[in-house]
Amino acid sequence: MLNRVAVLSDIHGVLPALEAVLAEPDVSTADRIVLTGDITAGPQPAQVLDLLTSLGDRVIWISGNADRELLEYRRGQRETIPDPIAPWAAEQLREDHLDLLSSLPRSLSLSVNGLGKVLFCHATPRDDEEVVLVDSRLDRWQEVFNGLDADIRTVVCGHTHMPFVRLAHGRLVINPGSIGMPYGRTGAHWALLGPGVELRTTHFDLQAAATQLSQDSSYPDITEWADYFLHARATDADALTAFAPRDGRDH
Repeated sequence: MLNRVAVLSDIHGVLPALEAVLAEPDVSTADRIVLTGDITAGPQPAQVLDLLTSLGDRVIWISGNADRELLEYRRGQRETIPDPIAPWAAEQLREDHLDLLSSLPRSLSLSVNGLGKVLFCHATPRDDEEVVLVDSRLDRWQEVFNGLDADIRTVVCGHTHMPFVRLAHGRLVINPGSIGMPYGRTGAHWALLGPGVELRTTHFDLQAAATQLSQDSSYPDITEWADYFLHARATDADALTAFAPRDGRDH
Protein backbone atom coordinates (compact mmCIF):
# COMPACT_ATOMS: atom_id res chain seq x y z
CA MET A 1 0.00 0.00 0.00
CA LEU A 2 1.52 3.29 -1.14
CA ASN A 3 0.87 6.45 0.86
CA ARG A 4 1.64 9.12 -1.75
CA VAL A 5 1.85 8.79 -5.53
CA ALA A 6 2.67 11.62 -7.93
CA VAL A 7 1.13 11.20 -11.38
CA LEU A 8 2.86 12.86 -14.33
CA SER A 9 1.17 12.58 -17.71
CA ASP A 10 1.80 13.80 -21.23
CA ILE A 11 5.29 15.20 -20.67
CA HIS A 12 5.80 15.28 -24.44
CA GLY A 13 9.54 15.72 -24.30
CA VAL A 14 9.56 19.09 -22.52
CA LEU A 15 12.53 18.95 -20.17
CA PRO A 16 12.16 22.30 -18.29
CA ALA A 17 8.54 21.52 -17.40
CA LEU A 18 9.52 18.06 -16.16
CA GLU A 19 12.44 19.44 -14.13
CA ALA A 20 10.14 21.98 -12.47
CA VAL A 21 7.70 19.28 -11.39
CA LEU A 22 10.40 16.89 -10.19
CA ALA A 23 11.68 19.71 -7.95
CA GLU A 24 8.34 19.93 -6.15
CA PRO A 25 8.72 18.66 -2.54
CA ASP A 26 5.63 16.46 -2.81
CA VAL A 27 7.03 14.83 -5.94
CA SER A 28 10.53 14.33 -4.57
CA THR A 29 9.14 12.67 -1.42
CA ALA A 30 6.36 10.63 -3.06
CA ASP A 31 6.60 6.85 -2.70
CA ARG A 32 6.30 6.45 -6.47
CA ILE A 33 6.08 8.63 -9.59
CA VAL A 34 3.69 7.16 -12.16
CA LEU A 35 4.01 8.27 -15.78
CA THR A 36 0.74 7.81 -17.65
CA GLY A 37 2.14 7.95 -21.17
CA ASP A 38 3.08 10.29 -24.01
CA ILE A 39 6.49 10.80 -22.47
CA THR A 40 8.67 11.34 -25.51
CA ALA A 41 6.90 12.98 -28.48
CA GLY A 42 8.27 16.50 -28.22
CA PRO A 43 11.36 18.68 -28.55
CA GLN A 44 13.69 16.99 -26.00
CA PRO A 45 12.77 13.29 -26.07
CA ALA A 46 16.18 11.79 -25.29
CA GLN A 47 16.90 14.24 -22.46
CA VAL A 48 13.53 13.52 -20.84
CA LEU A 49 14.01 9.76 -21.01
CA ASP A 50 17.53 10.01 -19.60
CA LEU A 51 16.38 12.13 -16.66
CA LEU A 52 13.49 9.80 -15.83
CA THR A 53 15.56 6.62 -16.06
CA SER A 54 18.11 8.19 -13.69
CA LEU A 55 15.43 8.17 -10.99
CA GLY A 56 15.43 4.38 -10.89
CA ASP A 57 12.67 2.26 -9.40
CA ARG A 58 10.73 5.21 -7.98
CA VAL A 59 9.35 5.76 -11.49
CA ILE A 60 6.60 3.52 -12.82
CA TRP A 61 6.12 3.75 -16.57
CA ILE A 62 3.05 3.37 -18.80
CA SER A 63 3.06 3.73 -22.57
CA GLY A 64 0.92 6.27 -24.37
CA ASN A 65 -0.21 6.30 -27.98
CA ALA A 66 2.52 8.80 -28.90
CA ASP A 67 5.23 6.58 -27.38
CA ARG A 68 3.86 3.61 -29.31
CA GLU A 69 3.78 5.63 -32.54
CA LEU A 70 7.41 6.73 -32.18
CA LEU A 71 8.46 3.14 -31.60
CA GLU A 72 6.42 1.87 -34.57
CA TYR A 73 7.92 4.59 -36.79
CA ARG A 74 11.49 3.72 -35.85
CA ARG A 75 10.87 -0.01 -36.22
CA GLY A 76 9.41 0.42 -39.70
CA GLN A 77 5.87 -0.51 -38.71
CA ARG A 78 4.39 2.79 -39.89
CA GLU A 79 5.46 5.42 -42.41
CA THR A 80 3.86 8.54 -40.91
CA ILE A 81 2.70 10.00 -37.59
CA PRO A 82 -0.04 12.67 -37.45
CA ASP A 83 1.83 14.88 -34.95
CA PRO A 84 4.33 16.98 -36.98
CA ILE A 85 7.07 16.84 -34.33
CA ALA A 86 6.79 13.08 -33.77
CA PRO A 87 8.84 11.76 -36.74
CA TRP A 88 11.66 14.12 -35.79
CA ALA A 89 11.41 13.06 -32.13
CA ALA A 90 11.50 9.39 -33.10
CA GLU A 91 14.83 9.89 -34.88
CA GLN A 92 16.39 11.37 -31.72
CA LEU A 93 15.96 8.18 -29.70
CA ARG A 94 18.78 5.70 -29.09
CA GLU A 95 18.32 1.94 -29.23
CA ASP A 96 18.15 1.73 -25.44
CA HIS A 97 15.32 4.28 -25.50
CA LEU A 98 13.46 2.16 -28.05
CA ASP A 99 13.98 -0.96 -25.95
CA LEU A 100 12.56 0.88 -22.93
CA LEU A 101 9.48 2.07 -24.85
CA SER A 102 8.87 -1.43 -26.21
CA SER A 103 8.81 -2.84 -22.67
CA LEU A 104 6.18 -0.48 -21.26
CA PRO A 105 2.74 -1.77 -20.26
CA ARG A 106 -0.49 -0.16 -21.49
CA SER A 107 -1.91 -0.10 -17.95
CA LEU A 108 -1.20 -1.27 -14.41
CA SER A 109 -2.75 -1.13 -10.95
CA LEU A 110 -1.38 -0.07 -7.56
CA SER A 111 -2.89 0.09 -4.10
CA VAL A 112 -2.91 3.65 -2.78
CA ASN A 113 -3.83 4.66 0.75
CA GLY A 114 -7.35 6.13 0.85
CA LEU A 115 -8.12 5.18 -2.76
CA GLY A 116 -7.73 1.41 -2.73
CA LYS A 117 -6.82 -0.36 -5.96
CA VAL A 118 -6.07 2.28 -8.61
CA LEU A 119 -5.82 1.53 -12.32
CA PHE A 120 -3.41 3.75 -14.26
CA CYS A 121 -3.65 4.00 -18.05
CA HIS A 122 -3.05 6.54 -20.82
CA ALA A 123 -6.40 7.17 -22.52
CA THR A 124 -8.83 4.50 -21.27
CA PRO A 125 -8.30 1.11 -19.61
CA ARG A 126 -8.89 -0.66 -22.94
CA ASP A 127 -7.25 1.63 -25.52
CA ASP A 128 -4.35 4.10 -25.65
CA GLU A 129 -6.04 6.73 -27.85
CA GLU A 130 -9.72 6.50 -26.99
CA VAL A 131 -11.28 9.78 -25.82
CA VAL A 132 -13.21 10.39 -22.63
CA LEU A 133 -13.81 13.86 -21.25
CA VAL A 134 -15.09 15.44 -18.07
CA ASP A 135 -18.53 15.77 -19.67
CA SER A 136 -18.64 12.40 -21.44
CA ARG A 137 -21.98 10.71 -20.95
CA LEU A 138 -22.33 7.96 -18.35
CA ASP A 139 -22.96 5.21 -20.89
CA ARG A 140 -19.64 6.13 -22.53
CA TRP A 141 -17.89 5.61 -19.21
CA GLN A 142 -19.70 2.30 -18.84
CA GLU A 143 -18.30 1.27 -22.23
CA VAL A 144 -14.70 2.07 -21.36
CA PHE A 145 -14.98 0.49 -17.91
CA ASN A 146 -16.30 -2.77 -19.36
CA GLY A 147 -14.30 -5.72 -18.06
CA LEU A 148 -12.63 -3.91 -15.17
CA ASP A 149 -12.35 -5.83 -11.91
CA ALA A 150 -14.99 -4.73 -9.41
CA ASP A 151 -12.33 -3.87 -6.82
CA ILE A 152 -10.89 -1.11 -9.03
CA ARG A 153 -12.65 1.99 -7.72
CA THR A 154 -10.28 4.64 -9.07
CA VAL A 155 -9.05 5.11 -12.65
CA VAL A 156 -6.27 7.54 -13.59
CA CYS A 157 -5.91 8.50 -17.25
CA GLY A 158 -4.28 11.19 -19.38
CA HIS A 159 -4.29 11.78 -23.15
CA THR A 160 -6.56 14.84 -23.43
CA HIS A 161 -4.22 17.24 -21.57
CA MET A 162 -7.00 18.76 -19.42
CA PRO A 163 -7.17 18.05 -15.67
CA PHE A 164 -10.36 16.88 -14.02
CA VAL A 165 -11.78 14.68 -11.25
CA ARG A 166 -15.25 13.16 -11.52
CA LEU A 167 -17.37 10.20 -10.49
CA ALA A 168 -18.67 7.77 -13.10
CA HIS A 169 -20.64 4.70 -12.09
CA GLY A 170 -19.19 4.87 -8.60
CA ARG A 171 -15.59 5.02 -9.79
CA LEU A 172 -13.42 8.07 -9.23
CA VAL A 173 -11.81 9.18 -12.51
CA ILE A 174 -8.73 11.42 -12.42
CA ASN A 175 -6.95 13.15 -15.29
CA PRO A 176 -3.86 15.03 -14.05
CA GLY A 177 -3.56 17.15 -17.20
CA SER A 178 -0.31 17.60 -19.14
CA ILE A 179 3.21 18.40 -18.00
CA GLY A 180 4.52 19.65 -21.33
CA MET A 181 1.56 20.52 -23.58
CA PRO A 182 -1.19 22.06 -21.43
CA TYR A 183 -4.51 23.13 -22.89
CA GLY A 184 -6.47 25.95 -21.31
CA ARG A 185 -3.95 27.37 -18.86
CA THR A 186 -0.19 27.56 -18.54
CA GLY A 187 1.99 25.57 -16.17
CA ALA A 188 2.87 21.93 -15.74
CA HIS A 189 -0.18 20.00 -14.50
CA TRP A 190 0.04 16.83 -12.40
CA ALA A 191 -1.77 15.02 -9.59
CA LEU A 192 -0.95 13.84 -6.09
CA LEU A 193 -2.77 10.74 -4.84
CA GLY A 194 -3.20 9.51 -1.28
CA PRO A 195 -5.19 9.62 0.87
CA GLY A 196 -7.27 11.93 -1.36
CA VAL A 197 -6.72 13.52 -4.76
CA GLU A 198 -5.04 16.86 -5.41
CA LEU A 199 -4.74 18.41 -8.87
CA ARG A 200 -1.56 20.47 -8.88
CA THR A 201 -0.02 23.09 -11.18
CA THR A 202 3.69 23.89 -11.17
CA HIS A 203 4.50 27.29 -12.62
CA PHE A 204 7.92 27.94 -14.12
CA ASP A 205 9.62 30.63 -16.19
CA LEU A 206 8.06 30.20 -19.62
CA GLN A 207 10.45 32.54 -21.41
CA ALA A 208 13.49 30.81 -19.94
CA ALA A 209 11.98 27.45 -20.89
CA ALA A 210 11.35 28.63 -24.46
CA THR A 211 14.94 29.83 -24.68
CA GLN A 212 16.21 26.50 -23.35
CA LEU A 213 14.14 24.58 -25.90
CA SER A 214 15.36 26.79 -28.74
CA GLN A 215 18.97 26.24 -27.71
CA ASP A 216 18.80 22.53 -26.92
CA SER A 217 16.41 21.20 -29.57
CA SER A 218 17.23 20.87 -33.26
CA TYR A 219 13.58 20.58 -34.26
CA PRO A 220 13.23 23.02 -37.21
CA ASP A 221 10.07 24.71 -35.93
CA ILE A 222 11.05 24.80 -32.26
CA THR A 223 10.43 28.54 -31.73
CA GLU A 224 6.82 28.31 -32.93
CA TRP A 225 6.29 24.98 -31.13
CA ALA A 226 7.54 26.36 -27.81
CA ASP A 227 5.48 29.53 -28.07
CA TYR A 228 2.28 27.63 -28.85
CA PHE A 229 2.50 24.87 -26.28
CA LEU A 230 4.34 26.50 -23.37
CA HIS A 231 1.89 29.42 -23.46
CA ALA A 232 -1.15 27.12 -23.81
CA ARG A 233 -2.39 28.91 -26.91
CA ALA A 234 -4.98 26.16 -27.34
CA THR A 235 -7.81 26.93 -24.92
CA ASP A 236 -9.81 24.31 -23.07
CA ALA A 237 -12.77 25.28 -25.28
CA ASP A 238 -10.66 24.65 -28.39
CA ALA A 239 -9.55 21.29 -27.09
CA LEU A 240 -13.03 20.19 -26.03
CA THR A 241 -14.43 21.19 -29.41
CA ALA A 242 -11.77 19.11 -31.15
CA PHE A 243 -12.03 16.10 -28.84
CA ALA A 244 -15.79 15.99 -28.22
CA PRO A 245 -16.80 14.22 -31.46
CA ARG A 246 -14.33 11.44 -30.63
CA ASP A 247 -16.06 10.36 -27.41
CA GLY A 248 -19.04 9.06 -29.37
CA ARG A 249 -21.52 11.61 -28.03
CA ASP A 250 -23.03 12.14 -31.48
CA HIS A 251 -24.09 8.49 -31.63
